Amino acid sequence: MSDARDRILGRLRRQRPQPAAQRAPAARESAAPASPAGERIARFVRLLEAVRAEVHRCRRDDWPELLWRFCGDKSIGRLAYGAGGPLATTLENGWRDRGETVRLFSPRGPIEQWKDSLFSEADAAVTSARWGIARTGTLVLWPDSHEPRTLSLVPPVHFVVLDVDDLYDDFATLIEAEGWRSGMPTNAVLISGPSKTADIEQTLSYGIHGPVELIVLLTG
Repeated sequence: MSDARDRILGRLRRQRPQPAAQRAPAARESAAPASPAGERIARFVRLLEAVRAEVHRCRRDDWPELLWRFCGDKSIGRLAYGAGGPLATTLENGWRDRGETVRLFSPRGPIEQWKDSLFSEADAAVTSARWGIARTGTLVLWPDSHEPRTLSLVPPVHFVVLDVDDLYDDFATLIEAEGWRSGMPTNAVLISGPSKTADIEQTLSYGIHGPVELIVLLTG
């Protein structure tokens, strides 16, 4: 029995993959060169629009005005956002003196205190995206206590604000450039279009497990 065990363990050791540190140089050598910024943006927009998301370009100072206009067009009466999050100050300043047509709503405290309001009263939510991935048309969100993950999952319309300077060619480049090896997020969310699913008859439905509409405000 001992000889058989030793033979099995020896075979497993010989077949064990190399550690990541030894494979890293080869991976870097085979990586594709970075795309020009215009090409990267065009690919990102094309892939998101191909899965029924909307992407709208605007200047960095103009996204609250554009968001307000979209809320009016879609008859959104209550917009959820993260107070204390990266969009909060700009959004609140942009909403001043606009009346009560579209009211802002921000979850505060334990989720038990506001989850019912988010499910029953929020017509839409707006969140930031930390980065974007051009090769797959993907938004990378980094939720926290100020901008909880539920904002991107519950309301039927999800607005996302992303700066073009935070757009990477691919996920591997993003991870290396942003130092995930030393500070990986505990709850990264990758979004590549509105929520969708298909049944056994391959009928595609939107909004079953999340927002039915994804609208990206691409700033810069």
